[in-house]
Amino acid sequence: MKRRMKRTVTVAVLAAMLITLAGCGGSKDASTGADNSPITIALSPWPGWFFWFLVDEKGFFDKHGVKVDLKWFPVYSDSLQALSTGKVDANSQTLSDTLAPASKGIGLKAVLVNDNSFGGDAIVSKPDIASIKDLKGKTVATELGTVDHLLLLTALAQNGLSEKDVNYVNMTVNDAGPAFISGKTDASVLWEPFQTKAVKEGKGKVLFSSKETPGLIPDLLVFRDEVVKNRPDDIQKIVDAWFDALDYFKTHQDEAIKLMAEKAETTPEDFKLGLESIKLFTKEDNVTAFGKRDEYTSLPYTAEKTADFLKKLDMVDEINDFDVLFDSSFVEKAAKE
Repeated sequence: MKRRMKRTVTVAVLAAMLITLAGCGGSKDASTGADNSPITIALSPWPGWFFWFLVDEKGFFDKHGVKVDLKWFPVYSDSLQALSTGKVDANSQTLSDTLAPASKGIGLKAVLVNDNSFGGDAIVSKPDIASIKDLKGKTVATELGTVDHLLLLTALAQNGLSEKDVNYVNMTVNDAGPAFISGKTDASVLWEPFQTKAVKEGKGKVLFSSKETPGLIPDLLVFRDEVVKNRPDDIQKIVDAWFDALDYFKTHQDEAIKLMAEKAETTPEDFKLGLESIKLFTKEDNVTAFGKRDEYTSLPYTAEKTADFLKKLDMVDEINDFDVLFDSSFVEKAAKE
């Protein structure tokens, strides 16, 4: 299964964010003035986001009476640019990738947590490296400013180390995986499917994963502000359709996995492995995630800590109000139904 090609905002994306933004065109009902155009949702390769195809093909959008046009982006960073420049109404993206455009004044709202990485991002090391502390002086590769870079720094900090204690190499995951397999690095921080491939072909092992940092890497449905303001009823229908699909998955797992595996251009067996690396969020999980607590299971807390990390790398500007990034009303209403 293919994975998000890049989990950070590139310079090109940031440049695009600064241009004059144009909203998505649409059609309106002549009698009511309501916008009847399909809501466009962008998605890219990640296990949890293939569920949007399940929502669509099993008719849950139709059930709730909402028109949705799914826009597939093989390259994840392209989906970020599409949202920031108004070419789509919503995108499936990480929390960390929502912070940079927000800091540039682009109004975005996260309305749903699709899943959390739960082992899908990991530090893969040579077998003779027994612990994170043993990475001291070793060559470790991952991409600067990505959530996997944040995972590395978190793991090091938890073990009394910093980036200065390792020989850090800035390398995309597409290169970091092969570098580990060929023995050019002692460890690489990777996501699926590069992670599993490195373990199998590079004879490595998972030294530390996102299982050990619950909430650090949430995957979200993020809308442009004006869509949330102008079409809240449609957004509620989309959120309700999502949860219907999750319920369907529970009772039709083999069928659903086969459908999504075809979209991912992989086998059902490999797709199922990918699903095991994430935690799909229920309605109740969503309500909890939007709540305020001083821990990574809280979106506002994670946003603030991640922004601090990105600011040190000069990848985001100051964000004064993190609350404006989140709208929990849709999941709260879904949870009450």
